Amino acid sequence: MSITDNPACHAVTQVELLLVDDEGPFRLDLQERFGRMGLQLKAASCCREALSLLEKQAVDVIIMDMYMPEVDGISCLREVKQRWPDVEVILLTGHASVQSGIEGMESGAFDYCLKPIDVPDLLDKVELAAQKALINKEKNDHSTY
Repeated sequence: MSITDNPACHAVTQVELLLVDDEGPFRLDLQERFGRMGLQLKAASCCREALSLLEKQAVDVIIMDMYMPEVDGISCLREVKQRWPDVEVILLTGHASVQSGIEGMESGAFDYCLKPIDVPDLLDKVELAAQKALINKEKNDHSTY
């Protein structure tokens, strides 16, 4: 079943999605699951790779692991929001820490999810983030006139 068959999930089909997670099997699994729903999910293995991709391609919603080597998710989130303030970020935390999710939201994250991921819950959050991203785009389009 494609996501386009679900009228409640419309915005997510109109935005560019990026997954940033250092766990290769998790990235591949989530890309496959989103792909089965008709969604393309770009992927990066670390913050630096994600920032490089963002410099070259527009992304609207990022799903980002909070705990990565070198640059953690909170630091990466802050960099993304400083450089691309309209990009919406959903943080993933595998440490069952609601506090770290709250810290992420205080730093500009749209929302957070606890690992192991409940894909329908994540998809709901991605849809809401996509709706906000589309509103951000529309505001920016109108402000350039």
